Amino acid sequence: MGVHAAGGTPAADRAVTRTEGGGWVIFAGSMLLILATLNIIYGIGAIDNSSFYVNDANYVFSDLNTWGWIVLLTGCAQMLCAFGIWARNNVATFAGIAFAGLNAIVQLLMIPAFPFLAIALFGVNILVIYGLAVHGGRQEELF
Repeated sequence: MGVHAAGGTPAADRAVTRTEGGGWVIFAGSMLLILATLNIIYGIGAIDNSSFYVNDANYVFSDLNTWGWIVLLTGCAQMLCAFGIWARNNVATFAGIAFAGLNAIVQLLMIPAFPFLAIALFGVNILVIYGLAVHGGRQEELF
């Protein structure tokens, strides 16, 4: 028995949690939140038929208004997942991977509307998927 600070417990009695790749998880959550914010803004712009997007673009199916709704709803789901990822919730981690993958596909299909933005957002989605898939669920408890 040793002398402890008031109310403290010895270091040997406490479980220490260590996460390798924790920076990637914070990065993935931050990028997912940024992607969500951009998707919400761009989704509203597409629904409103804003002049931001390329005029008279041909899409694989449907029109810009439909894609605006898809991007808006995906952005809302991504925003919820970002907060869950920061809370280290495993369900949010897997949902974040799923929504980042869905958004990557949607961005590729939106290339006719805004080519360079869609390709840049596609790349960020791939980084989010990597960060969450490789480091998202890893949490070790050391004794």
